[in-house]
Amino acid sequence: MKSHLTCLGVASLLFFWRDAVAVTGAGSPADDFVAYQEKYPWTVSRELIAHGVPGSVPETIIDEALVPAYTLPDLFVSQSGQSIATAVAWEGQRRKELLGLFETEVFGHAPPKPAKMAFEWVDRDPEALEGKATLRLMAVTLQVGQGTFRFRFTLVTPNHRAGKSPVFLFLNYRGISSIHTKGPIEGVSWPVAYALERGYAMAALDLSEEVDPDKPNATTGLRAFYRKNFPRPEELTWGTLSSWAWAASRVVDCLVTIPDIDPGKIAIVGHSRAGKTALWAGAQDERIALVVPNNPGDGGPTIVRRRFGNTIEVMTRRNPHWFTAKYATYAHRENSMPIDQHMLVALVAPRGYHSGDGSEDLWHDPRGSWISLVEASKVWSLYGAAKALHDPMPWVNDLLIDGPIAYHLRAGGHGLMLFDWKLYLDHADHFFGRE
Repeated sequence: MKSHLTCLGVASLLFFWRDAVAVTGAGSPADDFVAYQEKYPWTVSRELIAHGVPGSVPETIIDEALVPAYTLPDLFVSQSGQSIATAVAWEGQRRKELLGLFETEVFGHAPPKPAKMAFEWVDRDPEALEGKATLRLMAVTLQVGQGTFRFRFTLVTPNHRAGKSPVFLFLNYRGISSIHTKGPIEGVSWPVAYALERGYAMAALDLSEEVDPDKPNATTGLRAFYRKNFPRPEELTWGTLSSWAWAASRVVDCLVTIPDIDPGKIAIVGHSRAGKTALWAGAQDERIALVVPNNPGDGGPTIVRRRFGNTIEVMTRRNPHWFTAKYATYAHRENSMPIDQHMLVALVAPRGYHSGDGSEDLWHDPRGSWISLVEASKVWSLYGAAKALHDPMPWVNDLLIDGPIAYHLRAGGHGLMLFDWKLYLDHADHFFGRE
């Protein structure tokens, strides 16, 4: 990697990053955890159900008593009817089969990793956070056909750490400005100073501004670039979430080359639609050691057959660009799908997985997320990496850890809070064998 003198726009952006990262160092995180000290069993009040969910449609189900009967497809029976009874058979047959089904039915087919790709830091501050960290603005440049595509991400590494740092790659979709401020900004939080104090490097990629616009029929961005320059564009059925996940893997390509980063301790985290993206990226890319989808809902780990909260019909009508076109055809006929989301979670096994939900976030179905992990945990058990999970759900504000897998249900609604980050880092400490 090399230094590169950049235009005023990039220099100004880095200045904004420096100022913002310094701001995140203010205050004590202990105050943010006080509200979550109480632990209690999760119940959904009739008042919350009666109040409804903003933006829902009349047929939205947020009452557990109204969930229709459903049968989940068997994790351990292949498409040909063959029983999968060992980790070797899972790895060699079933995992590949399920990856193919999620490509075809849900996320779409993405292109292969480009043969020509370059990384560079376009600006650098070695004395960020009062000398505690090094801040880099990194660039990933792809060459496909006669075209080049470039996107940037930010990396902050601790200066005073013995050895290589584990890193959390944060996927953001709210725009660059939302990453630069302390605390939650419309449900998104990037607590750089807190993570650095705990010995972690932090990377951040803005998906909608740097990779692919979050809108239908986008004429710019990664997918538009591939439509123009890829030799067989008709083969690419990827939606926006798949393009975001693909770009996240290109960031991983860069991270594993950086001497400050431990390539065996890369975690990926995203909130809401970026949580779906983090899960799809982690399902495919086995270099990602810990996969952290926060409040991801449908299209993430939540069981779609439950039809609880958000549904395939609502999601694909409002955001048709997120998925492959075929996914929308399963609206109102979820039981006909050959897969469900517990299979997506299972694709992470035997690596680390930690999902977090909000106790009042009924639109994103915390119960469906938990059921998905319970079913998927059988694959971790197949590997001998963890025990299979069972009901009841963990208490609100508690953290369940079983080796590589974890789950928590935070009090409150849809958001990525500092307390969520604390629990994700607690699990990472445990999983990565850190004090």
